[in-house]
Amino acid sequence: MTDTATATAPAGVFHGDGLAGGVRRWRGIRYALSTAGDSRWRPSEAAPPATGPVDARAFGPAAPQGHTPAVKLPADTPTDEDCLTLNIWSPDAAEDGPAPVMVWLHGGAYIFGASSQAMYDGDALARAGAVVVTINYRIGALGFLDLTRVFPGEGFTANPALGDILLALRWVQENVAAFGGDPDRVTVFGESAGGGLVTTLLTTPAAKGLFWRAIAESSPASSVYDADRAAGITDRLLTELGVSDVAGLRAAKPSAIVAAQMAVFAAIPAAEPGTIAFAPVIDGDLVPEAPAAVLARGDGHPVPLLIGTNRDEASLFRMMKSPLLPVDDASIDRMIADLSRERPELEVPTRAEVHAAYEGVRHHAIGMGIARDIGFRMPTLWVAEGHSRRAATWLYRFDHATPMLTLLRIGATHGSELAYVWGTFGVNSPDITFRLGGRRDAERIGARMRERWVAFAAGGSPDATDAETWPPYDTTERATLVIETVDRVVPDLDRKLRESWGDTVLAFP
Repeated sequence: MTDTATATAPAGVFHGDGLAGGVRRWRGIRYALSTAGDSRWRPSEAAPPATGPVDARAFGPAAPQGHTPAVKLPADTPTDEDCLTLNIWSPDAAEDGPAPVMVWLHGGAYIFGASSQAMYDGDALARAGAVVVTINYRIGALGFLDLTRVFPGEGFTANPALGDILLALRWVQENVAAFGGDPDRVTVFGESAGGGLVTTLLTTPAAKGLFWRAIAESSPASSVYDADRAAGITDRLLTELGVSDVAGLRAAKPSAIVAAQMAVFAAIPAAEPGTIAFAPVIDGDLVPEAPAAVLARGDGHPVPLLIGTNRDEASLFRMMKSPLLPVDDASIDRMIADLSRERPELEVPTRAEVHAAYEGVRHHAIGMGIARDIGFRMPTLWVAEGHSRRAATWLYRFDHATPMLTLLRIGATHGSELAYVWGTFGVNSPDITFRLGGRRDAERIGARMRERWVAFAAGGSPDATDAETWPPYDTTERATLVIETVDRVVPDLDRKLRESWGDTVLAFP
């Protein structure tokens, strides 16, 4: 083992941590200049090549954000607007040639999270054969506030965060070969908000050629908003912040912006069930139209896609009493009624028609099922339906839950697949996941998922040793891989949902 790993790239000479456990690591590599001050809400600019060797052994600051127990940053993680950095894990596989590259977009409701979260340690995926890149991008109001209509002509961009990600992907294309990666085999993958960014990138013209495959875990694909709604969010934010001009915006402290965004973040889903405050904006440029609609008709970039959700997505939101997914009857009825009023041309299903999809489900759980399906499963299903006509597509549902999570009625909740994909069980403390056992099964499932994910990123089918072959999704068989202790392929797993909801879900939110 050596103490230092050195990579000489067009962007500079970077000293990281030497080979340990078969993996080399570089952290905190700047890919863009600071977006503070006059650069707020403007397109990010590429960092110039480093003039001297760079010590890349520590994570950079996280983007400014509030606090939530659902997203745990490492202790004493600083936050700063100068946060546009990335991290790289590379396997010791030089004799095998360049490795496939997997670029991770973290989740967190577009308002929380960072590439430095312990959950996203790339060691296990790198040992499975991929060069792993995790990136920071602007989040919350600093990353997803569209000021272009409120303050035209000021050089603002409607989608600052999306521009950051595109810049990071260009950095990867130009530099990853120096870290053992193959720039011709870049897969972009993400979960929750990160999954939503993946499905958005699949329809972003400027993303063409920047990745060859995509993985979207629990993507809220339909949570992308039009310019009118975005302008309303901007007005709310300005009111909360107490400013009315560009000078006030640029002078505001990051802490004040975070406080204002948290107030708006809490108010929006309470006022408009099923919606969130901050998300990509349909701007006619980076996002020409609603990504879910583009993908549903098969007009996304023609790159293979692996996409899926978890069986019990909504239980986390119920447990945390989060307003992000409406799980009670009154909120769900209101959301459907609002849609009927706003889109009278749609044939919105009745309550009885919707409930037909949940035959045999206890009444108290129907709300969670509807919230899960509106928020995640149905948008994912229609993306798979459309994109499978454009490029090879694989659909999954993650069903595994340990005995403890089953007992607590948490099940395979939102984000529960992450520790399996990343091989990072127990990194967040306290962790009750294995209090009643189940660790060995979980380790086997995780190893199998990593084998599938990396095989897909390398250019093959997402298959694993001694496991059922995962066939691509098509509109005839509609095969879904159900991930459990023993994986199984189920034809047309979502038939009842498709029949009950039709294509109405594409109109949400």
